[in-house]
Amino acid sequence: MRNDIARAKRIVVKVGSSSLTTRRGGLDESRLTELVQVVAAKQKDAEIVLVSSGAIAAGLAPLGLQSRPTDLATQQAAASVGQSLLVAKYAAAFAAHQVTVGQVLLTANDVIRRAQYRNAQRSLQRLLELDVLPIVNENDTVATDEIRFGDNDRLAALVAHVVQADALFLFSDVDGLYNDDPTNPEASIIEQVSDFSQLSEVAIGGTGSSGVGLGGMATKVKAAQIATSAGIPVVLTATSNAAAALAGQSVGTYFAPAAKLPTRLLWLLHATTSLGKLFLDDGAVSAVIDRRMSLLPAGITEVEGNFVAGDAVDLVDQSGKLVARGIVSFDATELPALIGKKTSEISSEFGESFDREVIHRDDLVVIPEQ
Repeated sequence: MRNDIARAKRIVVKVGSSSLTTRRGGLDESRLTELVQVVAAKQKDAEIVLVSSGAIAAGLAPLGLQSRPTDLATQQAAASVGQSLLVAKYAAAFAAHQVTVGQVLLTANDVIRRAQYRNAQRSLQRLLELDVLPIVNENDTVATDEIRFGDNDRLAALVAHVVQADALFLFSDVDGLYNDDPTNPEASIIEQVSDFSQLSEVAIGGTGSSGVGLGGMATKVKAAQIATSAGIPVVLTATSNAAAALAGQSVGTYFAPAAKLPTRLLWLLHATTSLGKLFLDDGAVSAVIDRRMSLLPAGITEVEGNFVAGDAVDLVDQSGKLVARGIVSFDATELPALIGKKTSEISSEFGESFDREVIHRDDLVVIPEQ
């Protein structure tokens, strides 16, 4: 038994498109009903947020499309048609178990900015307090390539952050993470991942067998990495194993939680999108990484991007390697004049209002070695 999983009182369940649709793209109502039965039974002793893919896939058949469209406009049209079908089926299926559901559509912008992140947190928290089961999906109808989560595995991990979940379950058409191509008869499931460095020799593949989803095994492993960094254990397995997984039985792959970072740093590390780069000299890199100090103008050698104070920016060394991310306190147009200057020089030349850190150490997170 995985005791932390079995004891979890607030959980996020993510189910992929392949688990809800036929190969041609229509909703498979029998599979959706089976999933709902398992989730509704678990909700008797836990709060659940369901992150469900399937909107675009569900919209394919009604629109006469044979496969997932590649252009953004048609994806948005399919999502518009499919999302209403998907949620209607969920609402009816959960109603049979006296469970009320609420639809929550998110874009990346809803978590990139701290204010929107907090708003999403309050909304989801209130739904759970009202004994409503939130059904979350990316708002594919309005999301653009530039501002999207990329896949619902990452979305689920970020939602687990937002609601401060006790566990995250990633359900799809694969029964776990294998140490080799699953078609290899000698391949076996990796039952537990305690340190992601143990996966350095594992070939992690792409999309599943159904062809209707977007995420693959690589996105699931990345999502597990995001969630475990928040102290949230993760189980990756097939949707057919959902009941056993939710009960804490040893199915699929279990990702053990790591030491938890402060919530604000977790948001900065995983939920933000960088809008620029600051190149640092060797001394500044050492100060930021080794001594956890604030970033001052004197250590900056180059500025890239179009950002304003309050945006997230990446900190890179002279070779361009990403070393940290932080919330900048100057606009991109202000920084070039300050590069390489000491605080005393800046104060006398530009005034006391410029006498501040470029990034305060409390708004800065070091990027872990990959």
